[in-house]
Amino acid sequence: MPVELQPSVALMAYSIVDSSRVSTFLISILLIVYGSFRSLNMEQEAREREKEKERHKLMGLPSPASSENNVQTLDSLQAMCLPLGASVSLLVMFFFFDSMQMLFAVCTASECCLQSALPVSVVCSLHCQKWMLLVVNIVVVAVIATVALAFLLLPMCQYIIRPCTDNKKISFGMCGRFTGAEILSFCLSVTIVCIWVLTGHWLLMDAMGMGLCVAFIAFVRLPSLKVSTLLLMGLLVYDVFWVFFSSYIFNANVMVKVATRPAENPVGVMARKLHLGSMARDVPKLSLPGKLVFPSMQHTGHFSMLGLGDVVMPGLLLCFVLRYDAYKKAQLLSTEAGVPVPPSHMNKISYFHCSLIGYFLGLLTATVSSEIFKAAQPALLYLVPFTLLPLLTMAYLKVLAVSFIYALQY
Repeated sequence: MPVELQPSVALMAYSIVDSSRVSTFLISILLIVYGSFRSLNMEQEAREREKEKERHKLMGLPSPASSENNVQTLDSLQAMCLPLGASVSLLVMFFFFDSMQMLFAVCTASECCLQSALPVSVVCSLHCQKWMLLVVNIVVVAVIATVALAFLLLPMCQYIIRPCTDNKKISFGMCGRFTGAEILSFCLSVTIVCIWVLTGHWLLMDAMGMGLCVAFIAFVRLPSLKVSTLLLMGLLVYDVFWVFFSSYIFNANVMVKVATRPAENPVGVMARKLHLGSMARDVPKLSLPGKLVFPSMQHTGHFSMLGLGDVVMPGLLLCFVLRYDAYKKAQLLSTEAGVPVPPSHMNKISYFHCSLIGYFLGLLTATVSSEIFKAAQPALLYLVPFTLLPLLTMAYLKVLAVSFIYALQY
């Protein structure tokens, strides 16, 4: 007999397949896959440069100029300290967002680049007016977003101008040498960021957020599953605490308030300073690129939101897993590798595929939970178990399969 769905269940299912939800799912998965393969490609290119350098050394030829390695590898201490640093940054943004936004800019830069943006002495010496701090804040965020967006657009620019250039680098003096594709991608990203500052459009903010996600996944690497587990478990506790329990201490949901609070537009601030009333009224406030937002086609004014950390942090794990899959594949293809090959059905699903499916299921579970409880959910509460547990289970099964093959040989 046909089963009739309850209206509440049908409504929840309809909201899950809303265009904004589907866009969030697709874009987050595409960013993780794209960033992971960019990281793998960068690693392979670095190996090729090292091999070429060794060949030139053996032949007595001068070594080719090597590009600087900007990849940052996290160790166990950094993985454990990152949630603490993120908590401090969140509190600074919560308490001092309006009056001391320069501190927010420094924290944002340090989280995006995992490097010190400014020394403490410089921050303490900035006794300038509030409007100047607002301008500096947006400039710092815009510079970071511009570089990340240029990295995101670089492959497209390389494809576009490939028939028109010989890939030679152009010197810009002390700034360095850049190819035509790099110059084009940088110009496009500057244009996008400038239009975002003037309009505050959500699509341009999403473009900058996508660039930050891809750049973070490509340039930050996890060296082992141990470090990956430490990082994700620490961030899971961080996410759960600030979403579920911060309201009991600070009388507000700190995570949601910081994520949804708009920033002053520097153009509007300067217009008010110069008494340009019409311009000051027309310039919108800015939502900083710390999240991805997608509008619903069915419900006007409704947006789905996903924090960049919910894409980047699981993405770092999947990037590590993809590099490990590539390493094991090269090892199995090598004639010198004496490791027995597990059964073919175990090889069809790689660790990367397993973790990617887990990420999708975790995101789906977080969406269903938010619809059931009608409240913001810490996405990492669902993403971390759904990516780590299938990965660990699959690794355990593959180890058992190899051990079984060894046992059959005796």
